[in-house]
Amino acid sequence: MTDEPTLKIGWSQADITPEEPVQIAGQFHARISEGILDPITATALTVESGDESVVLVSCDLVAISDELRTAVNQRLESAEQAPSPDAVVMNATHTHTAPEIRERGFGGAATIADGGIELDAMPILEYVEFAADRIADAIIDSWQQRADGSIAFGRGTAVVGRNRRWVDTSGRSTMYGNTNTPEFSHIEGYEDHSVNVLATYDADDELTGVIVNLACTSQSTEGLFQISADFWHEARLQLRERLGEGLFVLPQASSAGDQSPHPIYEWRAIERMLELKGRTEREELAYRIANAVEETLEYIADTRDSSPVLLHRKIDLELPARKLTEDDVRIAREEAESLREQYEAEKRKLEQNTQLREEPRWYVNITRAYRRMSWFLAVAERYERQKHNPNMPVTLHIIRLGDIAIATNPFEYYLDYGVFIKARSEAVQTFVVQLAGPGSYVPSARSIAGGGYGSLPASTPIGPEGGRRVAEVTIDAINAMW
Repeated sequence: MTDEPTLKIGWSQADITPEEPVQIAGQFHARISEGILDPITATALTVESGDESVVLVSCDLVAISDELRTAVNQRLESAEQAPSPDAVVMNATHTHTAPEIRERGFGGAATIADGGIELDAMPILEYVEFAADRIADAIIDSWQQRADGSIAFGRGTAVVGRNRRWVDTSGRSTMYGNTNTPEFSHIEGYEDHSVNVLATYDADDELTGVIVNLACTSQSTEGLFQISADFWHEARLQLRERLGEGLFVLPQASSAGDQSPHPIYEWRAIERMLELKGRTEREELAYRIANAVEETLEYIADTRDSSPVLLHRKIDLELPARKLTEDDVRIAREEAESLREQYEAEKRKLEQNTQLREEPRWYVNITRAYRRMSWFLAVAERYERQKHNPNMPVTLHIIRLGDIAIATNPFEYYLDYGVFIKARSEAVQTFVVQLAGPGSYVPSARSIAGGGYGSLPASTPIGPEGGRRVAEVTIDAINAMW
């Protein structure tokens, strides 16, 4: 351990659970929250070394929308004793059971908030203001709490994320679905079961918090109509039970655009073992994560560093949008027209029988049709826009902290790119962090060839060319720091 401590560390956490019903993000159909299963939080870690500082913030949300980031930055700019907004790096765990925070999708094309019918829920921007107040308070508190400390890092292993796309004998890819079919050929891509751990300690060498980075989004129970942090809630409980009730836990999703907690084969064997263990899927995932973190901590505690090099580079990048063709637009418009017919039929039913609105979740079918219609129509909008502006702006953050690198992107970034970054990085250990922005899939070249959700033009404003560009710029920036 270095004799002259220069590292300052501060932690804070805020409850961002809504206080009234909200629209829940993460599915095509609208969901109005029907209660709170468990709280959603924002966790902030300030790290300062020498003249450099950075604040890492993880939120139990589906993404970090431009609306939310702007609202948080405004509060930081007007606050006293607060970090610069440029020093703040926010990421989402991608829980599908948190409030919607996007009025528009990535690139400003796909409508998110509008379901084609009036819904009785807190307006999206009202929740954004509520959450921004609390997130900014947590950032400022972590900044003001910074004190002498040290860090240690290590890598564990836990099976959490699984590739969710499979390929049939004709080369067509499908997300989820039944793999017990004669046409099944193989799982499309790789899986990454690494658990990257960064631990922080106070001046008395007591553990204060952990960053836990793994290649999986937080969507085990993604279809609920309740607010929930998903498996990260159980993971926090497990880690605090083992390591101390006051432990701060900051989750990060590494590149996982084609990953999820849901296995797509061996369901019966997995369900049988869960029943024998007496655990839910979420509890099992939390148990695996806690095991990996706990074991890693055993071996890294004596490697604490109180004066690591800290460098932070923010990169604003213009990426080539996925180039759309007239055929892409034609197919999307055909899909949209079919969905328009469904939407109009659902709308007529509601107009002819107003009592249908008294039934539970009466709005599901009509909002699903409307939002999918809008999703496909956005392809035509993007096609027209690319004639004048073929690029899309994105922001990356590259951080060196001692011997580790932290590299963010705003996407649901397919795992192939994360593996590329890790393979080429000069850092001893590299934490790739996706969803440090509003999201949208960035598919691999092989997934584009297979098609299917997550690789269709409608779901991918950025294609493989842009995905590769992000990876190469990230590697250049990381390796320049070494």
